[in-house]
Amino acid sequence: MKIAADLHIHSKFSRAVSKEMTLENLDTWARKKGINVLGTGDFTHPQWFREIKAKLEPSEAGLYKLKGSDSGTRFILTVEISNIYTKNKKGRRVHNLIFVPTIEAAEKINERLGWQGNLRSDGRPILGLDSKELLKIVLDIEPRSLFVPAHAWTPWFSIFGSMSGFDSIEECFDEYSKYIYAIETGLSSDPAMNWRLSKLDKIALISNSDSHSLERIGREANVFDCELSYDAIVEAIKSKNPKKFLYTIEFFPEEGKYHYDGHRLCNFSQDPAVTKEKGKICPVCKRPMTIGVLYRVEELADRPSGTKPANAVPFKSLVTLDKIIGDALGVGEKSKAVQREYESLIQKFGNELAVLLDVRESDLKSATDSRISEGILKVREGKVKVTPGYDGEYGKISIFNAEDLKVPQESLF
Repeated sequence: MKIAADLHIHSKFSRAVSKEMTLENLDTWARKKGINVLGTGDFTHPQWFREIKAKLEPSEAGLYKLKGSDSGTRFILTVEISNIYTKNKKGRRVHNLIFVPTIEAAEKINERLGWQGNLRSDGRPILGLDSKELLKIVLDIEPRSLFVPAHAWTPWFSIFGSMSGFDSIEECFDEYSKYIYAIETGLSSDPAMNWRLSKLDKIALISNSDSHSLERIGREANVFDCELSYDAIVEAIKSKNPKKFLYTIEFFPEEGKYHYDGHRLCNFSQDPAVTKEKGKICPVCKRPMTIGVLYRVEELADRPSGTKPANAVPFKSLVTLDKIIGDALGVGEKSKAVQREYESLIQKFGNELAVLLDVRESDLKSATDSRISEGILKVREGKVKVTPGYDGEYGKISIFNAEDLKVPQESLF
């Protein structure tokens, strides 16, 4: 069975997250986006966990669905933990994802982690706990758990982050490294960048939205061909079998918040090649810049750009449909014109991923304005221009240039 899975999101109980992130809305938007399996996020938060227990019921083995619903959306129990600690005389800030197959396992983890910190403060709790110790706790409670370093290259909060991370999985997890089967690449890197590190050849590269709003579910995801169950999905990740783990759906990494080096307060960014030549100090304010993902990959890579390991899981880089429509119409993504056209395409073709990936060119052209269909096809071919993001600022994607936009207004509708 073909399964699209977004395994890292947040609930309304996490900071800077939309209050619309309820289980009912998540179910609706997963179907709209074309996501079959969605992480619950935040299962350590007491209020969210009560909602999970009250509103979800078991479906296929290790998966859950809304009670009394005939929806095809399935949920997998997930949480992101922020680990802040000192190791080898250096401060570390690493975010980790935990997947578990049962409510009972989640409940035991919550009870144990409640001794370590305040789980009520945030859906993504901050614990002064070594990542290895967290992994040990999780595996002791439920050996079938999957433990994944989150957004592995983000400068401030990740295993390889330039500001507070490690140079290897082994440095972080010591003898427990053998239990790390996957890392999450994050929005500012893609698999091709990670392929440059030979030490990651045996590690699966998964991609998830880390969404804080309903509209951004599925902006990154994983596509499997396996049985619909927790164990089958986890095994597809662990095995890295391209017949079961078909591909990941990716941002263009330049669009991520931390691709280039820079300093947001000074509105300054630069290519890592320039940073290597001129140093890591912002030329505007003379303070250290935030060193981005591309620089960090270059720093740890032992292979040239363009290397592809044997049996690497493929990927497809996409732009969200509302962004494509907005760019085609020359209006904002939240405008009524964009929302109207978005809903029309979903009605015609079932879901967003189908529109972006599968619908035939002829069907697109007959269903929507020619520029919108052209934009979708341009994205499929990778014909986009991106101004790279840096220091917490998203990059800017352009699908059409100024000449493309010089057409009579009436032809757009």
